[in-house]
Amino acid sequence: MTPTDALPAAAIAAATAHLRDVLAIALDHTPERRALVVFDTRTALARALVDAYRANLPDATFIDFDTVAPDHVLATFRTLAPQDLVVLVQSTNFRLDGFRLRVELFKLGLKVIEHVHLSRMPGAQGEHYIEALAYDPAYFRGVGHALKARIDGARRAEVHGGGDVLVFDSPLEAAKLNVGDYRAMTNVGGQFPIGEVFTEAQGLEAVSGRAQVHVFGDTSYLVNRPDAPITLIVDKGRVVGTENATPAFQEVLDIIRRDEGEVWVRELGFGMNRAFTRERRVDDIGTYERMCGIHLSLGAKHGVYAKPGFKRKDARYHIDVFVVTDAVYLDDERVYADGAWTVRA
Repeated sequence: MTPTDALPAAAIAAATAHLRDVLAIALDHTPERRALVVFDTRTALARALVDAYRANLPDATFIDFDTVAPDHVLATFRTLAPQDLVVLVQSTNFRLDGFRLRVELFKLGLKVIEHVHLSRMPGAQGEHYIEALAYDPAYFRGVGHALKARIDGARRAEVHGGGDVLVFDSPLEAAKLNVGDYRAMTNVGGQFPIGEVFTEAQGLEAVSGRAQVHVFGDTSYLVNRPDAPITLIVDKGRVVGTENATPAFQEVLDIIRRDEGEVWVRELGFGMNRAFTRERRVDDIGTYERMCGIHLSLGAKHGVYAKPGFKRKDARYHIDVFVVTDAVYLDDERVYADGAWTVRA
C-alpha cells in the first residue's frame, strides 16, 4: 500500500461527521453501551471508515478480521449484551463458517451497522459512498414516512420516464422503510448507506407498459450502464420484450428465463439517497440501489412479499434495474419531479 491509496483528509473528516450522526440519531447508540468494530484494511475506503469509527467510538473494541481466527470473532460477538453495537467494515464480505452475520447478530439483540463490498468502489467512488452516509433525519424520516403513507393508500401508480409509462394498475403492498428509523422495528440497523422505501403491486399481473433502464445489475453484481437506455416492454407483470438491449443485459434476461421460465417485474423501489444520481454512481449495485429515483427488480424472488404461486425454493433471481424517471404518480398525486421526492410528512 502506498500513500496514494488513502482517501483525502476531507473525506475522512466527512465520514467522521456523518457517522457521528448515524450512531447518535439513527442507531441511538450511547457511550454506556459496548461497541465492537470488526474491520479489514484492504481498501482505502475501509481504512477511512475505520479511522472515522475510531474517532467516534474511542472506547470500542476493534478487531482486524485478517489477523485473527474466525472463532475469536464469533466468541467476541457472544460477549456482548442486547442493545450493544457491532460495526462491520468489509472490503468484500466476511465469511464465518455459515454464520450469517447480520441475521445472527440481530438474533442476539445487537444493533448492527454493516458496510460491505467496499472494494467495488475505488477512488472517487469512495468519496461518493461517504457522502451517501450523511444522515438528515428530517429528510429521510419525513419524506420516507410520507411516501409510505401515500403508497399504502394508493390504488395505482405510474412511473414516467423518457416518454414511456409503466403502470401499476393495482393497490400496492404495505411499503417497507429503510430510512434509519428503527423505533417501531425489532432489528436496529442494517446495511449502510441507507435511503429507500419499497413495495410491489398487490396484483403482479396489473403491471404493464414501458420503462427505460439506464443502469442494471449485471452477473457480477456490478453497476452496468449501457451507452443508451434499454427499453423494457412489460405485459401482465412480465418482461415480454426489449429495445436496445445490450449483450450483457440480454444475458441477465436469458439466465432468469432459463431458471424461472419468465421474467417477472416485482419490486417497486423508491430510492431516496441524494448522493447517488443517474450520473453520480458507484459500482456496487447493492449500494447504488439507494439512488434517488425508481428501481425495479426482475425475477421471481422477493423475500419480503409472499405471493400465491411463487415458491421460495424456485424463485432465484432479484436483479435491480434503474429506470429513467421524470415523474412518479401515486393515484393522481405527483410525488417525484426534477430528480427529487416532492412529498412531506
